[in-house]
Amino acid sequence: MKIESVDLFYLRMPEVLDIGDGSQDALVFRVRAGNYEGWGEAVASPLTSIASWIAPMSHSGCHPVIDSVLGEELNSPSDIERIARKVKDISFYGIIQSDLTFSGVEIALWDLLGRAREVPVYQLLGYKKSEPKLPYASVLFGDSPEETREKAVAMRAAGFSAMKFGWGPYGRGSVEVDAAHVFAAREGIGADAHLMVDAGTIFEEDLEAASKRLKDLAEAKVTWFEEPVSAAAVSIYKKLSQINPAVPLAGGEGAHNVFQAEDLIANGGVGYIQIDTGYIGGIAPAFRVANFAKERGVQYVNHTFTSHSALSASMQPYAGMKSSRFAEYPMEPKQLCVELNDSKILPDKDGMISVPERPGIGIPFSISAIKKYLVDVEIVVNKKTLYRTPDPKFI
Repeated sequence: MKIESVDLFYLRMPEVLDIGDGSQDALVFRVRAGNYEGWGEAVASPLTSIASWIAPMSHSGCHPVIDSVLGEELNSPSDIERIARKVKDISFYGIIQSDLTFSGVEIALWDLLGRAREVPVYQLLGYKKSEPKLPYASVLFGDSPEETREKAVAMRAAGFSAMKFGWGPYGRGSVEVDAAHVFAAREGIGADAHLMVDAGTIFEEDLEAASKRLKDLAEAKVTWFEEPVSAAAVSIYKKLSQINPAVPLAGGEGAHNVFQAEDLIANGGVGYIQIDTGYIGGIAPAFRVANFAKERGVQYVNHTFTSHSALSASMQPYAGMKSSRFAEYPMEPKQLCVELNDSKILPDKDGMISVPERPGIGIPFSISAIKKYLVDVEIVVNKKTLYRTPDPKFI
């Protein structure tokens, strides 16, 4: 098969708020080859990613991503690997944005290949079967400890025995206020549930500020303390991990390539590595990180806070691993991501989730939702149109 077309769809809520919620817009990719099509999403600023897809070449190391994809053969996983190498070879000067953009394309390529072979992506990766994961409800801290507790009670009532609270006011005030939120969350979910705390890199390079939270986190028996400092601050992660080993650290969401993720595993002292396939370059890089983590006794966890198609894509790289048992489960996405898919990944009678046993990613996109939230964009350079939003009539 030859890659004949790649369509980019910039979707956006009517109002986007200045909060830590990436479900307010989306960049969706559709790839067509032969008689098949595949879909994927990137975790990125949609407009800047569109620019990295079609921006005129600056020089031999700064090609647009489109130059590595259109017209390429797609018949096996090795073709996806070859295309990824080409992106890195000729787009390395725009590497961060190129990685983000290519993440969505790469996921769509795996989806297409899975559909063509009529198998789920995890089987293309070599797994014989998928292993159920324990979903943790992923929500933002409330504006007050009382609101945090109410959220915790609601999530437990919904059947979740694992919950993560993050961002919001955490780290923006005193140690005492942060502790009040954490203990309110623990009270709301009960002593037997898994509680995770996500600081959203709020402490940046401040080891002392992050370490002041460890005592209360240990008392609350958190499963992990996520992204307490900047994503690339590997040495600070390591120091923090040694201060109170009773509080395991988690990180990796901010890794936009395998080298950053592997460095955090090897040198950062983390107990959990969290990877977003829509950010790190797609499914194959995430799969590599999952195996690297397994070899070193670190649990792999998906990062997903948006749609269920993103959830499925993020679970494929470790679907067959028994040793990595948690899965982030988005609970508060904006309506855009609620409507984006025609089916969902739902907990079973035991409260566990699994990747769909359908070809490709296994979660179809809603064409009506794409049309509803589509942003009208045109990029023109020297009077030549490089990108125009696909006509809704032909989606």
